[in-house]
Parts: sequence; structure tokens; C-alpha cells
Amino acid sequence: MQATTRSKETQFEAESRKVANFPDVEESLTKRFAKTEMTYLDKITSLLGARNPFKKKANSQDNEVWLLNNTAHRPIDKSTGKPGPWQAEFVAAFFVNGRADINSAVADILDTIGLDGNIGEDPGVRQIIEERLRPFVQQIAPARTVDITIPTPDATQGGSHVRTLGPSDGNGISSQDLMTGGRDDSDGKTVACTSTSFPNLKNQLRFAGPDGWAIISDIDDTVKRTMTPDPLGVLKSTFIEPTQVIGGMPELYKTLHAQFNNPAWFYLSASPYNLYPFLHSFLSQHFPAGTIILRDSSWMFFAGLLQSLTEGVQEYKTDRLEKIHSWLPRRKVICIGDSTQSDPESYAAIYKKYPDWIKAIYIRKVTDAPFMERKNEDKRFDDAFKDVPGSVWKVFVQPAELEAAVRALQG
Repeated sequence: MQATTRSKETQFEAESRKVANFPDVEESLTKRFAKTEMTYLDKITSLLGARNPFKKKANSQDNEVWLLNNTAHRPIDKSTGKPGPWQAEFVAAFFVNGRADINSAVADILDTIGLDGNIGEDPGVRQIIEERLRPFVQQIAPARTVDITIPTPDATQGGSHVRTLGPSDGNGISSQDLMTGGRDDSDGKTVACTSTSFPNLKNQLRFAGPDGWAIISDIDDTVKRTMTPDPLGVLKSTFIEPTQVIGGMPELYKTLHAQFNNPAWFYLSASPYNLYPFLHSFLSQHFPAGTIILRDSSWMFFAGLLQSLTEGVQEYKTDRLEKIHSWLPRRKVICIGDSTQSDPESYAAIYKKYPDWIKAIYIRKVTDAPFMERKNEDKRFDDAFKDVPGSVWKVFVQPAELEAAVRALQG
């Protein structure tokens, strides 16, 4: 399961939030949407877990279901050192169809940002706002299940198998480890899992064997301009403005993908799961396919977006890095992040614990966002990486600065 939303906040994170006035902006936003509309039975049974006797199948007439992309791995037997059968963590999100109060949500966001309400009347802008807001407004569906079909990654092996995901929890999310099937030569292959109940439901399940390379990348202000240090900047970039890619990063990631022989990719963000379709669409356009790991909370909660990106980020990311290590402990890992959040501290903490696992840490120094003076101080990076060899970590402004470091990794 994913880490909880209100993770322990570091002093650095608390001070950063105060300087940028995050608490006041959060207070001005709508407090909560549809959880009050859940039936009493749904509220109670969502707490019962996998053995919930009141769980029921989701159906396309009443529900919408997301199935997130994921990565299959082979756990290593500690006694023999040999890889076991393929398995993967499957994450699904369940909603109730038919929510219609998007107008008040649009007005709320425009009000907070300080934009004229007429902006929301422009058809093109209105479409962008509604698409991005809807997952925060749409009612969640707890205690629901869905059957998915997992095909074999090798056509000669034949067959497929059906697994049940769920029931969903109080956030409308289910997360569970399932056997996937697969052989020794499945490494690097990808299959699409589907559902007969939801014709449009499909994900990409990538098979990543024990050995090789893996790249773990942050999203916000590492590859996508989000303006994470500024609460109003976050709201504008998330709900209103066209997405902006960080210059030079698509080219860098294309180079990494080619030079390190089709590595396993993980995009680790502190954003809530509400943003999965938005972020998945963005990454698909510009970057190698991979597993997107997001927080499992803040459903129907605008202020939760800001809290998710700024509170307890170091604890959350360290927890998720531990999870990836448990999947692929023998892979050689490159970590890429930026200076707006706690990426330097998170990556350094994991390096200290698993120095043979992480081969490089690259941190983008963000110079085009406000409230970055302290976050970009040399002392911050020196303190964060005091236990990491200088040959392992590098701070950069332009991706081209990493060319020599990337070449050196290949020996």
C-alpha cells in the first residue's frame, strides 16, 4: 500500500510552506467534496478491507475504474539468491459516474487564483479546467471490485488469467500484489491488462528482471513545470495552463533509455492519485513509459493537492524508494529530481542505506520559480549529501551538464 498523506513533516518542509504562505491558500479552498455523499454502508464497509462481506462488483453503468501502469518483478529468495515467480503491485481507482457540480469547483479555483470568472467561459480553457478538476470532484466508490485479465508476456506460452482487484478502500483505491505469470525471457516485455466489464480499461504491465538498470525520476519541476514552491503557481499549472516540459529533459531521458539498454522507469511524485490521467498523458507524450507512483489520498480535496506536494514529502518518497528497492534490489539505479522538494534528502537517505544500489543522483537546481533562495543554497546540497561520495551526486541547471557524468556511468 502507498504511504499515507499526512506523513511526518520535516522542519525544512514546514519552513518552506510558511514562507510561501501555503496554509492560508489551503484555508481558502473548498474543504471537501463528495465523501459526505457516500452512503453510510459505504463509509463503514470501506474500513473492512479485503474480507469485506458487502463488497460488490463495479459496473460500467454506475462506475468508472482506472487501472494504473505497473511493473512486474521477481522477488529474490534470500536463502538461495534465485529469483522467484513474477508478481506486480496492481493499483486501481474506483469512482461513481454522474457527478455534475463542476461549475462551483471551477469558480472556486478561479477565485483562489484571482482570475476573472470569464476565463472559465472560454470553451478551450473551460475544457482544460473541467478535465483536470473532475477527478477531484467525482464521487469515489469504496468497497468495489473489478476483474482484470492478465495475458502471458510470451505468445508461445499461451493463455491468460483473470484476477480480482479490490475491494477499494475509503479513498476509492485498491492496491495488492498479484502473481502475473511469465518466464525467464519475459524481462523487458510489456502486456496490456484489460477488463471485460470495462472495455476502455487498459494498462501497461512491464516485466523487469532482477538485473540491469532502473531510473527513478521525480515529475514536478524535474520534467514538468509545476511551480511547486508557490501555491498559486501549483494551482495554475495543474488546473488552467497548458503543460510545459522542462527544456532538455526529454532529450536527456531518451539518451538514458538508449544508453542503459531499455532500463525500468519509475516516476515517483508526491502528487495525489487524482492527477494520474493528467500526468500519464503528459509523460506519454514526452518521456519513456514507466510506472507512475503517486500518493493514495486527497480525493475530492483541492487543498490536499497542495499538502500532498509539500507536507511529509521526504518521508513519503523514502518509503516509496524502499518499495522499489524491495522489487529490484539487484538493479543499478539512477535517481533524478530537483531542488523544490525533498529529493536531495530522500535520495541521500536511501543511498546511505543501500550504497551499492544507487549509482548516480542528479538534482535539477530550479531557478525559474519563487521562494528558491534557501532551497538552492550550496550548504543545503552539501548537508544533504554529506554521506554520499561527490562522484555519485551532481546538481545541474541545464540537462546538457550531465553528458560527461552519464558517459562515466558506463565505465
